[in-house]
Amino acid sequence: MLKLENFDHELFKSRTLRNYEELKKTKEMDLYSAYLTDLKNFLEKTMSFVEKHSKNFEDERSILLKDANLLQKEKNSNSYSKDKHKNKKFDDGY
Repeated sequence: MLKLENFDHELFKSRTLRNYEELKKTKEMDLYSAYLTDLKNFLEKTMSFVEKHSKNFEDERSILLKDANLLQKEKNSNSYSKDKHKNKKFDDGY
């Protein structure tokens, strides 16, 4: 929702609060990976911005967009791996 051109703060606030209530119903577990700790920090920052925001929410929106993009980058960093020795693979000729 943050990336939409016609961003509506009230709609964002209501959906965020509704999703947060659903999230609170589950039991919290401590998982120690960089992505999950960043995700938890992002959720806490989002909720603090929803509760205490500026008048037009533009500063908070830009901060949340940056953090969401960094979070996505962290998530995707684990899925890409370079084959270091792809030219030195064993080929026996068969």
